[in-house]
Amino acid sequence: MTTGIALFDTALGTCAIAWRAAGIVGVQLPEGSPESTRQRLEHCFPDAVEHQPPAPVQRAVDGIREHLGGALDDLRWIDLDFEGVPEFDCTVYDLTRAIDPGTTLTYGDIAAELGKPGAAQAVGQALGRNPLPIVIPCHRVLAAGGQVGGFSAGGGTLTKRELLALEHTPGFDDPVLF
Repeated sequence: MTTGIALFDTALGTCAIAWRAAGIVGVQLPEGSPESTRQRLEHCFPDAVEHQPPAPVQRAVDGIREHLGGALDDLRWIDLDFEGVPEFDCTVYDLTRAIDPGTTLTYGDIAAELGKPGAAQAVGQALGRNPLPIVIPCHRVLAAGGQVGGFSAGGGTLTKRELLALEHTPGFDDPVLF
């Protein structure tokens, strides 16, 4: 099955999106340059062909662009294609997708919701493989005690903090005096 990709500009920089007939399969947050963004997504989808997105994908692009511009949207309406994604990861992604902008859970919270209270590290690993950041808002999942934890997208935890601040998440959008 052919994978399409397209780059698009946002308030944070150039992002990329990948899709197949059944839905979106990948989103890439900005890297150091548009070419780096493209290459990182193409690494995940080596069969990808760059072209104009079809209407449903363009709506997803517009939604992501608006969200990153400050018009917050939960983006749950975007159709996703999880073909080839392990079942555990899909379950973690479904729970993560239900987290509203401006709120957070911990890796342990998600593990407990899965009925596996000792699986916080496995939840973190699944989110580290998240092919759809923003649409599956892994940035809203924190380490124990409200610590930021990791973030595999470009910019790492700095990007995670920026996304949380953009969404007016308590503790992340407060002005700092020093």
